[in-house]
Amino acid sequence: MTRQSIEKAMIRDTSPGDIQNLGLVPMVIEQTSRGERSFDIYSRLLKERVIFVVGGIEDHMANLIVAQLLFLESENPDKDIHIYINSPGGSVTAGLSIYDTMQFVKPDVSTMCIGQAASMGAFLLSGGAKGKRYILPNARTMIHQPSGGAQGQASDIEIQAKEILYLRERLNRLMADHTGQTLETIERDTERDRFMSAEQSVEYGLVDEVVENRVAAPDA
Repeated sequence: MTRQSIEKAMIRDTSPGDIQNLGLVPMVIEQTSRGERSFDIYSRLLKERVIFVVGGIEDHMANLIVAQLLFLESENPDKDIHIYINSPGGSVTAGLSIYDTMQFVKPDVSTMCIGQAASMGAFLLSGGAKGKRYILPNARTMIHQPSGGAQGQASDIEIQAKEILYLRERLNRLMADHTGQTLETIERDTERDRFMSAEQSVEYGLVDEVVENRVAAPDA
């Protein structure tokens, strides 16, 4: 039995829930002039210029997303890139590496919230190209100030505290630019967790539009 035959059998006999629980990624089989080619589902969607930010944001994930953004820019610098976000947040520095690359590449980067975009996930959502930031009707967003633990000598704790305060101010200023809210409003609203519905996220300026179906959604 060939490897592709085994993959096909696994896809037929395994439910989506089982695939997720087992850590398996569905494969897509395509017919070409040279025979069959198989792609994992995320690689196939990457061909359509779709990138996923799913789960906690950390350095390894950020490196992969940055690489995908740069690759898609090299493939076509004039065609939009679409990022789908379902994330509870994570590392500030990892998130900022994604954010900076989104702003750096030439193509417009459209963002779409599916499920939730919390903390750094909400920040990345707001950082999409103006007019191209979307959210699904039952998705949720949440903003708050960055958090971190410090240990060691008192002088080390003071240094780390100053860094967190710097990052908080930097993130607040960037979010104010993207949402149209005043810096004072952002500072007040991020003092504690602030959850928002899809409609509230539009009103706040995190996104531009709630989309319910493909007709109103972005091209990818």
